[in-house]
Amino acid sequence: MERRLIYFITDEFHNKTIEQFLKAQEFPHQAIVQLKKTQEGICRNGIWAYVNEKLSTNDRLELTLIEDEKNCSIEPIYVPLSIIYEDEDLLVIDKGANMPIHPSMNHHEGTLANGLMFYFKEKNQNFTFRCINRLDRDTSGLTIVAKHLLSGGILSRQVSSHEIKRTYRAICHGYVDDNGTINAPIARTNDSTIERCINFEIGEPAITHYKRIAFDQEKELSLVELHLETGRTHQIRVHMKHIGHPIIGDFLYHPDYRFCNRQALHSASLTFKHPITKKEMHFASPLPEDLKCIFKDF
Repeated sequence: MERRLIYFITDEFHNKTIEQFLKAQEFPHQAIVQLKKTQEGICRNGIWAYVNEKLSTNDRLELTLIEDEKNCSIEPIYVPLSIIYEDEDLLVIDKGANMPIHPSMNHHEGTLANGLMFYFKEKNQNFTFRCINRLDRDTSGLTIVAKHLLSGGILSRQVSSHEIKRTYRAICHGYVDDNGTINAPIARTNDSTIERCINFEIGEPAITHYKRIAFDQEKELSLVELHLETGRTHQIRVHMKHIGHPIIGDFLYHPDYRFCNRQALHSASLTFKHPITKKEMHFASPLPEDLKCIFKDF
């Protein structure tokens, strides 16, 4: 994968070093190292440059980021993908339910990673799989995949600093309050590597905001909108169980399959700053059919 970027230096960075400029553009250390290793990876006014060189107003800085490596351990296999946005730096994918993000001991094929390796192999492009907001296998909806080291590093930092705004929709058991906030730390359970639980002694901080959108009195189900302030493993699933309103169809925390044969959780919207252009990006995904049929008006 190759990405070329051109910057024209403004007065703000006059007499600053190239490295200072790159850090101001949020370039992670690993990307700067890669640029330094690449022949003519950093050119100032057409001449190969060092990162400690000082810039002048109106300088033309051209960067070439080349990645020859790829995930050789991930087999390219055709998997139907719903790519709703793609540019030189990232993809936004509307992932279906029952699709793992990455191959594992129990799921070698049919993953999002397999499908993207095949997608880029068909384009004759090397590709390293970098999923930014990982979803559980049975959670449907929007996820971001970075195309290269630079966008991956910047987007990962945005995740860490909670700059990527994520909205989920879930169908939960019982009548959920109009709105509320769950502030309860999450830890692994003692007897499972997968299952999580609330643990106020050793758990990691976790905060979820929720709002009830609709209630079906006959089915005793609530359609809930959720916003994550943190991103712990199984956070929504564990938090909703904690307040007595578990997500239906959840094989770990509430295996009630009367209305849905998978956990009724959907990544409905994403808002984030583009890692390169800095433009605000917003994407939305409607409820998939298996959830929509439970709450037909939504």
